[in-house]
Amino acid sequence: MPDERPLRAVALGGGHGLHTTLTALRRITSDVTAVVTVADDGGSSGRLRRELGVLPPGDLRQALSALASAEDGDPLWPRVFQSRFGGTGALAGHAVGNLLLAGLFEVTGDPVAALDEACRLHGISGRVLPMSAEPLCIEAQVSGLNGDDELHTIRGQVAVASTPGKVRRISLTSERRPGQEPHACDDAVQAVLDADVVLLGPGSWFTSVLVHLLLPELRRALVYSQAVKVVILNLVPQPGETAGFSPEQHLDVLCDHAPELTIDAVIADRASVPTPDRLYRAAAEIGAQAQLTDVAAPDQPGRHAPDALATSVRKALGIPEVGMEGSWR
Repeated sequence: MPDERPLRAVALGGGHGLHTTLTALRRITSDVTAVVTVADDGGSSGRLRRELGVLPPGDLRQALSALASAEDGDPLWPRVFQSRFGGTGALAGHAVGNLLLAGLFEVTGDPVAALDEACRLHGISGRVLPMSAEPLCIEAQVSGLNGDDELHTIRGQVAVASTPGKVRRISLTSERRPGQEPHACDDAVQAVLDADVVLLGPGSWFTSVLVHLLLPELRRALVYSQAVKVVILNLVPQPGETAGFSPEQHLDVLCDHAPELTIDAVIADRASVPTPDRLYRAAAEIGAQAQLTDVAAPDQPGRHAPDALATSVRKALGIPEVGMEGSWR
């Protein structure tokens, strides 16, 4: 009988949604890899990106913090990493972790090596990887800006996330190599190919979740990976990106951006699905089984509860609620 090993889990996303997913996964396994969006152009991340030409560090910082908090009995280091400088000077608004990551990027000249070093500093057993080793720019085709269906091009993650129009489709461009197709991070591609389970969502649907499907190498890895593929739907539509979207419309746009991708399970909060039959049908159309359960955090509106989400992922994978860590043969 072969030795059992920890479940190899990969989560794709960014921001608070990915933070929640990683926190949940660490309740299941120690072998967790985050593949993180690098298209943010706002706030502290946007400033460092523009001034230094480095990857926007904010979403990467969030992922490191999630994994560190799950493994560190003393939360001081993750708290410091997440804290922001006050005042009105040049450092105002910058997160400590953003500055540290920017420094690591500059010193090492290799974002993957820099993030591996950040994991070592935190004592993290998993990995945090950028979806691309270069900063990326999001462009969206948006309708409804003038009260009609004419399509307009909106550029930039912040602009797309806050548009008053309806996002129809997104694309990615390389900031450093204008006009050329951006490339996925090789380590991220390999992590997806080697995974036992891959999770997409929750999070900003277009700018944090679907954006991973726009890198051809990463999309192919998702298609060909033998991993169980799980989509976690948001609790509420997001103003701007998905205002007015039903749960099943989230799956529709996922299919539009990667029609060849099949999904095994869709996890949704029971109270967030007004017409379950429609979601069951939409999930079945992409090869998935919808799992409606209670995953909303009772004290944080719009956020998932990591414990409940971990239970739902275990159920989707057929892992019993016994022992601390899921294993895989």
